[in-house]
Amino acid sequence: MSQAITTLTASTFDEVVGSAAEPVLVDFWAEWCGPCKMIAPILDEIAVEQEGKIRIAKLNVDEASDVARRFEVMSIPTMIVFQDGAPTKRIVGAKGKAALLEDLADYL
Repeated sequence: MSQAITTLTASTFDEVVGSAAEPVLVDFWAEWCGPCKMIAPILDEIAVEQEGKIRIAKLNVDEASDVARRFEVMSIPTMIVFQDGAPTKRIVGAKGKAALLEDLADYL
């Protein structure tokens, strides 16, 4: 995982997401999730290329299941864009870089 990606925990989630100046794309993932591993390098690239426009963060659902439940994450990977601490867009499933950038166009 690149240094451009923020790792969230149950205890840091609200503070990091709520205080971010830019939109935050939170990737809800797990170690055992194959599709999550497939999109990880894509998220790394986007984090570096779009730095300053959008922040990419990851939350392990096995370690923070209460946060995943709060945002009704039923399957992973699920990515939720937060603006001013509130969820504004949900992307479910692994996608290629072009499709993901298209989904995020309103935030870039």
